[in-house]
Amino acid sequence: MAIKVEVFSTNSCPHCPAAIEAAQEAKDKLGDAIDVEVLKIDESNENREKAIGYQIMAVPTIVIDGEVTFVGAPMPDELIDKLESLL
Repeated sequence: MAIKVEVFSTNSCPHCPAAIEAAQEAKDKLGDAIDVEVLKIDESNENREKAIGYQIMAVPTIVIDGEVTFVGAPMPDELIDKLESLL
């Protein structure tokens, strides 16, 4: 079963594109081992409610398999290393 990676972001956040890019690089490297979803909390009430459920107070935040793992944009290698440790 694929590892679920959720990237919580907003359109106005200057650091969110780096987090999204790190997740995409991880997907490129790890392929079907991970499932990446970008959730823009300023575009959807459903995404906002999900962020509240995780008690997210800042973006970007990366949640891996239901656990808040990174607050802020990790370097791609940091994210890949973390995900590889879970495989």
